Amino acid sequence: MDIFLHILNLIEIIIFIYLGFAGIYILIFAIAGILSGNRQYPEAKDKKRFAILIPGYKEDAVIVQVAEEALKQDYPQDKYEVIIIADSFQQSTIDQLQQIPVRLIEVNFDKSTKSKSLNKAMHIIGDSYDYALILDADNIMKTDVLKRMNNAFAENYTAIQSHRIAKNTNTSYAVLDAISEEINNHLFRKGHRALGLSSALIGSGMAFDYAFFKSIMSEIEAVGGFDKELELKMLKDGYTIEYLHEAYVMDEKVQKSDVFANQRKRWLSAQFVYFGRFFKDAVQDLFLKGNLDFADKLYQMIQPPRVILLGVVFLITACKIIMSLFSHNILTFKGLPPVLWIILLSIIIIALLLSVPAGYYNKKTLKALAILPSGFITMLFSLFKLKGANKSFIHTKHGNQQNP
Repeated sequence: MDIFLHILNLIEIIIFIYLGFAGIYILIFAIAGILSGNRQYPEAKDKKRFAILIPGYKEDAVIVQVAEEALKQDYPQDKYEVIIIADSFQQSTIDQLQQIPVRLIEVNFDKSTKSKSLNKAMHIIGDSYDYALILDADNIMKTDVLKRMNNAFAENYTAIQSHRIAKNTNTSYAVLDAISEEINNHLFRKGHRALGLSSALIGSGMAFDYAFFKSIMSEIEAVGGFDKELELKMLKDGYTIEYLHEAYVMDEKVQKSDVFANQRKRWLSAQFVYFGRFFKDAVQDLFLKGNLDFADKLYQMIQPPRVILLGVVFLITACKIIMSLFSHNILTFKGLPPVLWIILLSIIIIALLLSVPAGYYNKKTLKALAILPSGFITMLFSLFKLKGANKSFIHTKHGNQQNP
């Protein structure tokens, strides 16, 4: 029995260290994000040429509006081109797009992926661009995004991530999704840049030196999470990814639990796949080259998602408190004192509260919190359904055209 109790104590200590490091990690970057300002770049002398690449798979419901909005940039019209990469669109949608001054490239693959669409499009359009800006088929840019990107690129960055915000908050799941993205923006983009580390990429609203992007994408054939592979390759080679907090790109948030589950499953699967693929390189580069940026990104691949981190620590804390209250009936397992778990739970809650924008402290968010346990359960079960999720294309259907 003593051996069994020692094993249980050891398991709890290991779990506490894993979750504790994750809690302190997000608190550090939450504070850094609060203390940092929004970096401003001077007006660039030259207006460089952008290729705005918008791949879409069966996105008939939103793509026409997105194409029209992409043409409204406060930037010289001869200095950017909107390129729609149409995969499996309806003919009526194709007809509408042909009436808009955008470049339309139709593609068709046995197994569709975003990386295939982007590579095919860049092969067709050639090399007459300075920068490539990648949007999802539901993204709408604020009119000054290209101008801000151009100013930042003038400071010799190779990659820039914009600030992606919610296009819609019409359901409780959409509110939770929006808040989750803003927390990630604060921690892994703004907070990271404040401490000199690279911003995380997010799959859209991101821009690159065109020649660099075309070259590195030719090496990527990811089914899901191509942005993660791209990010890890860049950090391994010593590139810094900038973040523009005031370059806003609106993104449609998921509205239903099943879509929420599929999306998270795809993300989690990609993270575990790339952790295994890059683990050896990241450890070597950390100790041999001092590449902290690369190692930090690899750690993010196995860090528990914020919902799971909060939920698991809350449950363990509650159990520890209950056990301590009825300890006279529990003559066996005691483990770590409850106060340690209470401190850890407090650290996580403070970090998350610091990371949520003030605009989300409202009644709609309070209502959305009621389904947070459901979101936690959904995420937790997704961990047991990751097998094969990164080997097949999981399409997130869009259709909400709100434009706040």
